[in-house]
Amino acid sequence: MSTRTTILLTILLIGAAALISAVLFPHLPETMASHWDANGAVNGYMSRFWGVALMPLVSLGLAILFLLIPKIDPLKANIAQFSEMYNAFIVLFIAFLLYLHLITLIWNLGARFNISLAMLPAMGLLFTFLGILLGRAKRNFFIGIRTPWTLASDAVWEKTHRLGARLFQIAGLLILLTAFLKEAGVWIMLAVILVVVLVPVIYSYFVYRREEQPGSK
Repeated sequence: MSTRTTILLTILLIGAAALISAVLFPHLPETMASHWDANGAVNGYMSRFWGVALMPLVSLGLAILFLLIPKIDPLKANIAQFSEMYNAFIVLFIAFLLYLHLITLIWNLGARFNISLAMLPAMGLLFTFLGILLGRAKRNFFIGIRTPWTLASDAVWEKTHRLGARLFQIAGLLILLTAFLKEAGVWIMLAVILVVVLVPVIYSYFVYRREEQPGSK
């Protein structure tokens, strides 16, 4: 996906979020539920203004940041090698935020469902795509599994990201499946995320020792 197409689609997605927010604003309660626990119970609130405005503003800020990263990274030439996949990730992530915004608005309009469970399919798809992105990412300072050891060596980066790509794709599939397990699915998702985040970090350290310091113990 080209950067131009990415910018256009991102503007459309954020514009859709803002338009939907404006249309629904009069129909929403003065105080909106904004956060739910793993069991789907509300444990956070915010004013109606911020309830409709926060997610579009966050989406805009993150989109700008994501689009700037390939221009400010010292290893921008490496990012250019997987720019099309990275651009697709930007669009997917903004679409993910739009989905979260929509289910939040729908809940506050009176529909009652476990919003934590409703997030699982979208989380599963996002993790699956992240796995694909990690498999293609080249060493850089912003995108990927960035540890002192992956940043120090292309070989460590490549091996760590091959493992990370598999783990994230497996995690995406597992998260999709947990959507059918009701409340237990949210806890399983959190456990899966913890594993796929920690394992590549630890793995990168041992790969670095083996690749760069073969004499170390």
